[in-house]
Amino acid sequence: MPSEKRHFLSSSYINSLKANLRIYLRIVGLLRPHWGSSLGAVLCLGLSTGLSLIVPWLLAWVVDVGVREGSLTDLLVAAGAIFGTSALRGLFAYGQGYWSQAISNLVAYDLRNRLYAHLQTLDFAFHDESETGQLMSRMSIDIEAVRNFYPMGLFRALIAIITFAATSVILLILDWRLALVTLISVPILLALAAQVSRRLRPLWNKIQNEVGDLGTIMQESLSGVRVVKAFAREDFEIEKYETQNLKLRELNMSAMRLSAWNQPLMVLALNVITVIVIWVGGAAVVHRQLSLGTLVAVTQYIFLLGTPVRSFGFMVNWFLRGLSGGIRIFSVLDREPEITDAPNAKTLQNIAGHVSFEHVSFSYANGIEVLHDVTIDARPGQVIALLGTTGSGKSTLLHLLPRFYDVTKGRITLDGMDVRDVTLASLRRSIGLVLQDVFLFNATIRDNIAYGAAHATDEEVIAAAKIARLHDFICTLPDGYSTWVGERGVTLSGGQKQRVAIARTLLLNPRILVLDDSTSSVDMETEYLIQQALDAVMHGRTTFVVASRVRTIKHADQILVIEDGRIVEQGDHATLIKNGGSYARLYDLQLREQEEVEEQMLAISEQEMLLDGPEQPEERGREVLR
Repeated sequence: MPSEKRHFLSSSYINSLKANLRIYLRIVGLLRPHWGSSLGAVLCLGLSTGLSLIVPWLLAWVVDVGVREGSLTDLLVAAGAIFGTSALRGLFAYGQGYWSQAISNLVAYDLRNRLYAHLQTLDFAFHDESETGQLMSRMSIDIEAVRNFYPMGLFRALIAIITFAATSVILLILDWRLALVTLISVPILLALAAQVSRRLRPLWNKIQNEVGDLGTIMQESLSGVRVVKAFAREDFEIEKYETQNLKLRELNMSAMRLSAWNQPLMVLALNVITVIVIWVGGAAVVHRQLSLGTLVAVTQYIFLLGTPVRSFGFMVNWFLRGLSGGIRIFSVLDREPEITDAPNAKTLQNIAGHVSFEHVSFSYANGIEVLHDVTIDARPGQVIALLGTTGSGKSTLLHLLPRFYDVTKGRITLDGMDVRDVTLASLRRSIGLVLQDVFLFNATIRDNIAYGAAHATDEEVIAAAKIARLHDFICTLPDGYSTWVGERGVTLSGGQKQRVAIARTLLLNPRILVLDDSTSSVDMETEYLIQQALDAVMHGRTTFVVASRVRTIKHADQILVIEDGRIVEQGDHATLIKNGGSYARLYDLQLREQEEVEEQMLAISEQEMLLDGPEQPEERGREVLR
């Protein structure tokens, strides 16, 4: 092998060791908040190990004094001392076991809270590239691996180190020749451990990544169970899961086989050393160079070394699993959110709602620009309608306003202030969003409506539901507003879910509304009723709406036609129709027929309003929210 390649491999190995050491130090550093319990565990560990080292001394004394001289009193004293020592050792071993498990659970509790809280602070860009199954694996499997590292790895390693160190000193005191023979086992055991760990570490890294992939498959399949059943793909999903599960099983079996070989090899090495010690020591006893009691004590100390040696393979296993878990957990904790408050960020208060996009361009992490030199001036109270084909950049444009992403070029201002110079919390409190992909929590309808305003009164919740034309439907449910909607709102229709989302947004009473095609999943009649209610709510608020219905577009103050991330036309309905450009073509192809239907709906609605009287429940709802 060329010297340059050997140097590279050596350097790479050293860097890997340093990186692993840093991870272990960080894992041990998690004990800092629980230093009192950790100190108690270490103290119990030291006393338990120390007391176990006294017993062979007592046995040597029994053989050399009690048995040789035939003194019954000495034998009874020695027996009492051994019993008392063993009892105390058991007591401290219990303390060490209890405290080590308690510490591991406290650390896991802290780590779960810390990791979950950190995930909440990370921006859209992180979640765009992360798989839910992998994140769930970090929250469960990896934290559990770190938790088990303390009692199964760290504290057992401390026991092994203390036992080896103390035994070495005692053996040197008893007989230096037998001590040297015994200590031959140390480099052999270390070499075996190093060899196994070198092969196990990448295996455990791969195993924990594969666990995350398995979780992703399960999460996607269960979340999309309706699609799976609609396309009769149950067998495909079962096979996909079984394939990944088989891959994980084989990796686990490989790791177990490697670990299983490690332990008997270590025990064999120690047994060989024991045979050599008995042979050399026995010869010394025969030639009167060593007392029988000393030989008994030496063999007992070797047997004492057997306990940590027998568990050495398991220790290595948990050390490597803890390392793999730590690497995956810290990779998330070390990820800094890209969207943060500026050092001197101001809090928005009593804003008018003047929004400006000034020569804004934006590209995602892949570097491909999806918005190009966009300029918009939305005056307070204006309605800005965005029109364009799928993938033209409408939703991306709206996501820049609440800083889900930051602009690549240009800037966005709110009442003259760059949105990057105000606090995220106050910015997002000022903007009410109804996104295209409606997400509802597995909670009651009331809880979902009041999600952004936890202290809202029942009257305010009902008022928002009335404006969203949801109240009458809720009243037909057996539990009313206390009805649970199921995971992701599974018990509600698409239109009902969108009306819950609209009510949730209206309850915030924001100065700026962002409606990302918020009526796309409702029929024309329901959309018309919702739009009637929203007209009053939009009054006095700056509103950005991705519109698919002609009524919204025609009454907008500004219509922006977007193609390939650029604004190709801008103006009101009459002006754009007169220009005969892209908007006029879209209107003729998609919207003119819709307009005729809506005119019919308007006539029917006006007749119903005359029959029902001048004031509807929705009017009362608007007054409550004001």
